[in-house]
Amino acid sequence: MIRLAAFALILAVAPALAQAGDAAAGRKRATACQTCHGMDGLSKLPEAPNLAGQVEVYLVKALTEYRDGTRQNPVMSVVAKDLSDADIANLAAYYGGLQIEVIPPG
Repeated sequence: MIRLAAFALILAVAPALAQAGDAAAGRKRATACQTCHGMDGLSKLPEAPNLAGQVEVYLVKALTEYRDGTRQNPVMSVVAKDLSDADIANLAAYYGGLQIEVIPPG
């Protein structure tokens, strides 16, 4: 059962892993994202998530789902519709590669 689950996971993420992104190209493309998510990946708006340090595979999945309509958001559905697979991979590589520091309170 565990092997079957592991195999299913590999099949699910394989398309996202197939195209490694170019973080430098993603940084250039991210200028369109900075109003909400910031160039540093830290959201400037309460309704927009932070992207810095997010898992790259997750970012690819989320952007792909916004582009194909599986995931809905009034802003992201419009923004993502014109992204190519390379754009998505590059943006994910850029935002996923940003380092964040976690400092516990107190």
